Amino acid sequence: MIVEGARIRLNLWQKAAVAVGSAVGALLDPRRADLIAALGETTGKPAFESVLERMKRSPEGRIKRQLFPVPSDEIRPWKTLVLEIFPMLSCWLAISISLLSAVLLERPRVISAKVGHAWDLPPNTFGAAYARFMGSRNFSPDDRPPVRFMDTDELAYVAMRAREVHDFWHTLFDLPTNLIGESALKVIEFKQMYLPMCLLSVIGGTARFNEKQRTLFFQHYFPWAVRAGTQSTDLMCLYYEKHFDEDLDDVRRKWGIVPVSAPPKQNVK
Repeated sequence: MIVEGARIRLNLWQKAAVAVGSAVGALLDPRRADLIAALGETTGKPAFESVLERMKRSPEGRIKRQLFPVPSDEIRPWKTLVLEIFPMLSCWLAISISLLSAVLLERPRVISAKVGHAWDLPPNTFGAAYARFMGSRNFSPDDRPPVRFMDTDELAYVAMRAREVHDFWHTLFDLPTNLIGESALKVIEFKQMYLPMCLLSVIGGTARFNEKQRTLFFQHYFPWAVRAGTQSTDLMCLYYEKHFDEDLDDVRRKWGIVPVSAPPKQNVK
């Protein structure tokens, strides 16, 4: 599946111009998801390339594919001859596998048509928790802006995947969607992907805090987010949709995810 939306090829100077313009616009209006997305794409190619290589090597969601998916007694005569001459080849033909990342092979999309079944799952499951998170905020998985500035289909998909699993991470880490919660999640995203946009978003977000919010963030959320992003498994390599029907706490334990604890009551949101 090719990620929808026409992509635009930019030279180095054009990327720099888009990056600067997007950064300034996002600082002025943090609600502009399209500007934040453009900033991530124009500054994040090396980071996305690194994530892509990790996804290719990841054991999570790998599948087995036989080169000759037929029983040994059904191998045609010419193959039988080869196998008689090279006995070791028999084993290779029978059980040889090609390890492919299931996420990169299938390219799942987090859109309503693909994740709508989460709303029907038992309340203790990861999928149901995600559905509650989205429904309580009137969010739609279809609202993410398209990828426009990545050079290849693979990188475009990785960028889109990073964008689309954002709400999975909110659910798993139990982070709110206010400015503090989003800034904390950007710390985790930076620890996981090293995207410059994430670091810039944290700087921009904290600049908008009042004094009490800034104290709360740096005393409570920031140190937790650094630990959480470091100790978790490689979150970009996970096929989240295949774990929707699993217990939320079990999923968190399996992936090394520790949700954020409640902040001290004397602090403001």
